[in-house]
Formats: sequence, structure tokens, C-alpha cells
Amino acid sequence: MPYPEYICTPMREELTAVGFEELKTVEEVDNSIPKSQGTVLLVLNSVCGCAAGTARPGVKLSLQSPKKPNKLATVFAGQDLEATAEARKFTLPYPPSSPAIALFKDGKLVHMLERHNIEGKSAEMIAENLVAAYEEFC
Repeated sequence: MPYPEYICTPMREELTAVGFEELKTVEEVDNSIPKSQGTVLLVLNSVCGCAAGTARPGVKLSLQSPKKPNKLATVFAGQDLEATAEARKFTLPYPPSSPAIALFKDGKLVHMLERHNIEGKSAEMIAENLVAAYEEFC
């Protein structure tokens, strides 16, 4: 059963306000990730505390870098169920995890932060990790 929209709306807006495109359908995911040119940052958003406390703030902080992904996209785990399942196909061999942050280059996964890489880390640490990935791949 998906989370109620009223709970997720502010968490969605935290990313869409800084330029993330919500992918709510399988088709939107398929058109945004495997067929992409350049880099795509995908946030598998979540209602959990580590998503609110460090993942979303860390992602937003990382976007202050001079180098950044060409496209920003997000799916919401626990709500956009089919879109999230489709997105997770492209993050294999990593197991399902939320929150999670994936960087793709020309449709291929090149960098991944799983939940265990996010829990217990500060937003600044997550941002530093992502900025290093942007420097390498963007």
C-alpha cells in the first residue's frame, strides 16, 4: 500500500524545487535513464529520517558544484511503486534500497549510494561523495 500523497508532497517538493523531474510511470523512467545522453542523477526518495536528514540535503548541497549532472530525476519509493521498481532495474547489481542516489552516464550506472552509505553520514559527507562523482563523470 503506497504512502498517502499528503505525507509525500513536501518531500517531493524538496527535490522538485531545485530542478528534479519526478518520474511517476514506467514509461517516464524508461525514457529518462537507459536512453539518456550525458549524466542523470536519480534520487530514490523516501519518507525515512535519513532521506530527510541527510540524503535530500546532501543532494541539494552537491548541486552547488560547478560540475553537475545534465539531468536530475527522482522516483518515490513507497508511493510510485511501478516507477520505482523500473528504476531499480537500472541500479542492478545493487539490491533495492531507499533512499538511494544513482548517477548514470549515457544510460549506464557509474556511481551508487545505497541506504547504508547514507545512514549515519552528514549531508556534507554525502555532498562530498557526489561532487567527487560529478568531477569524474560529468
